[in-house]
Amino acid sequence: MYRQGLFLTTIVLLLMGVPSSAWAAAPWGLDQALAPERLSTSLLLLLLLTALSLAPALVIMVTSFTRLVVVFSFLRHALGTQQMPPNQVLIALSLFLTLFIMAPVWQDIQSRAVQPYVEQKLTGEEAMQRGLEPLKTFMGKQTREKDLALFLSIMKAPRPKSFQDTPITGLIPAFMISELRTAFEIGFLLFLPFLIIDMVVASVLLSMGMMMLPPVMISLVFKVLLFVLVDGWNILVGSLVRSFY
Repeated sequence: MYRQGLFLTTIVLLLMGVPSSAWAAAPWGLDQALAPERLSTSLLLLLLLTALSLAPALVIMVTSFTRLVVVFSFLRHALGTQQMPPNQVLIALSLFLTLFIMAPVWQDIQSRAVQPYVEQKLTGEEAMQRGLEPLKTFMGKQTREKDLALFLSIMKAPRPKSFQDTPITGLIPAFMISELRTAFEIGFLLFLPFLIIDMVVASVLLSMGMMMLPPVMISLVFKVLLFVLVDGWNILVGSLVRSFY
């Protein structure tokens, strides 16, 4: 547990932009910095609390959470149901779907980096590199080359041969804006059928001379009915999960 806490803390620091080269350049080096005997229990507890406070940001930055929660928000606005489902439900659904999607990545990190490091088969720097490889692979598959090239050009970094050679500080923001673009594309497709229903209902009410009746009140019934009849939640969630594989 002691070494796992150190590993988690260092992973957080690396994801927040502290490269392993900076650790190696320190007077004591990365391996010495990660040595359990150098840290007291109170200092380790402080580092763990710091890592846990940054964990929500990391969940948003390097996982599928962003795409899921944005698409679900688009769906709610397209249906016009105001606060139904409530934010807590959408966030909880996005979180558990994120755990489901990211489970193979976490298992890969556990088997390749965490467990060997706890068993003292790997040094701290080797464990860090192995632990970031599955995350880089996952983010690389979802990141557009155009977005990655943007941040690499800003950083004035050379073109990497593979995603494993890409700096994590450039890969994370590229992954995030790629996820936002994908989520907006899915949201646009979600809006289309519900927009057609709104237009049809508004045209019918206008032709009947019912000017004072808000079209939203009538179209909401048909939009919810359509979504339920086509088993919308099953189709949407299934499509979102498969989009990451």
